[in-house]
Amino acid sequence: MDGTLLGFVILQVFTCASCLPNGAPVSTCVDMMPRHTGVQPQPTPAPYTIHTGSTSLQTGKPITVVIKGPDYHGVLLEARSGSDTTAIGTWQTPPANTKLLQCAENLQGAITHANTNTKDNSTVYTWTPPATANSVYFVATVAQQRTVYWLNVKSANLIKSDGGGTSLDVHDSAESLNVIPAVLLIVLLQCVVE
Repeated sequence: MDGTLLGFVILQVFTCASCLPNGAPVSTCVDMMPRHTGVQPQPTPAPYTIHTGSTSLQTGKPITVVIKGPDYHGVLLEARSGSDTTAIGTWQTPPANTKLLQCAENLQGAITHANTNTKDNSTVYTWTPPATANSVYFVATVAQQRTVYWLNVKSANLIKSDGGGTSLDVHDSAESLNVIPAVLLIVLLQCVVE
């Protein structure tokens, strides 16, 4: 029994040594696939969601990002636009136990884990959009452990507003314009009745 336990512990040590405990390599920037030998992503829906501190983009205005769900140990987090697989924008000073990862010559294009210490719902990432971004979403690979990870955890799309109003403001204005003919019709009907 003791020999079995010792063998298991030695196997775990060698397994952890190959799970990239110091962060994702640059080669993962496009497909976001961990290079964990012999391990495939989970086929079930991820128990994680990506929450943002804003529902729209404004050039130069930082946005906070939190990965909600169970504690996790590994992460690769990027902002993207449309179907492009290039990481865009810049991540600010990474939170504890994480670090920046240079993707597509963008020195601050992604965030990854710096070690296998626990990250949780209190881990807050901060990202600043580029001036050229009109619509972005955040995408992550999240690993609970070496053998349990999920690909393609995505946030909702954020649309650029830049002080000119959001699409909601335009919609509200259009509804206001629809009220004017209705009011005029009521006034005209009252004139006809009198």
